Formats: sequence, structure tokens, C-alpha cells
Amino acid sequence: MSTVRLFVLDSLVRHGPMHGHQMRALAEQEHVDEWTDITVGSLYGTLKRLEAEGLVAAVRTEREGNYPPRRVLGVTDAGRAALAELHAATLAVVGLRPDPADYALARPQPDRLEELATVLAGRLAELRAQVAEHEEHLVAIDQHLTVAERLTLTHTTERLGAEVAFHERLLAAVPEIVADELSRKDFHD
Repeated sequence: MSTVRLFVLDSLVRHGPMHGHQMRALAEQEHVDEWTDITVGSLYGTLKRLEAEGLVAAVRTEREGNYPPRRVLGVTDAGRAALAELHAATLAVVGLRPDPADYALARPQPDRLEELATVLAGRLAELRAQVAEHEEHLVAIDQHLTVAERLTLTHTTERLGAEVAFHERLLAAVPEIVADELSRKDFHD
């Protein structure tokens, strides 16, 4: 699922036709980079791709002062249909992406077992810092959030909290993990 495609199509439906700079300003105003995986710089490329697919189309050209002309894009009927499909498909998908760190944790390096507790303590400290930073940020931007945005950001806080709890259990299990790894014959063959 592409969050940036969802944002662009939805924004054009909600706010009407706009040029790339207006789309970028809207994304910055809504702070989408803080609660989604959207990068503001990806908007222009997405607009071009959506236009090539016939999901958005130029409705007019505007020019302000000495600036170059800007093409104002609006969503097409095909774009509205694509938005409906993308929105439904995005909400239908449930699941978490695999964390590459899980493989590294499940297969610790035999010659670095003594570092495992330190590495995990560092990860735990970083996660706790992210929770604190995220909670502070929520307080700072709360007045600008809709109910749905607030809940979405709370979801992120809760996911980070689950990571903290997991890493606390993992850190407590380090002696058992190390003993288990040292007992494996394939490390010594």
C-alpha cells in the first residue's frame, strides 16, 4: 500500500485541484511526515506517476509574478475510483512488517555473545527515548490534531511501548540465551 498515493488522491478530492507546491504546503501543514511514512519530497514524483496513470490531470496553469507557470492538477474519475479502492485495501490489510533485527536476535554471533546484553540495553534505551520524544511531541501538537489523527499517533506510542516491553523481557533473558547458544554443538564444530 502506498500512503503517499492515498494522501495525494485524498487531498485532491478533499481540497480540490492544486499544484505541487500547494500539495507540499498542505502536507507540511498537516505534519504528515510526523505520523505517516510520507516524505514531503516524494509528492512531486507521485503526482507525475498519478498523472501518467490517468488518475490526476491538469485542469489549468497558473503563474504568480516571475515564477514559472505551475500546472494545477485535479483528480479524475479514474482517480476517485482508485482512491476508493486504495482506501479500502489499506484498511483491509492487517499485520506488521517483519523486523530485520529479529533475525539478528534469533541468530546471535557466537564470538560476540558477551556483547548481547550491552547491545540490547542500548536498543532498550533508544526505544524508551523514542517513547518519551513521541509523547512530548503529541502534547506539543495535540491542539492541531483531529480525533482520528490523535488516535493514530497514540497507536504509534502503543507500538513503541510494546517494543519496550519486548526488549525488557529480552534483556532479562540474556543469560538464558547465552547459555543456550553456548550449548549448541554447531558453534564448536
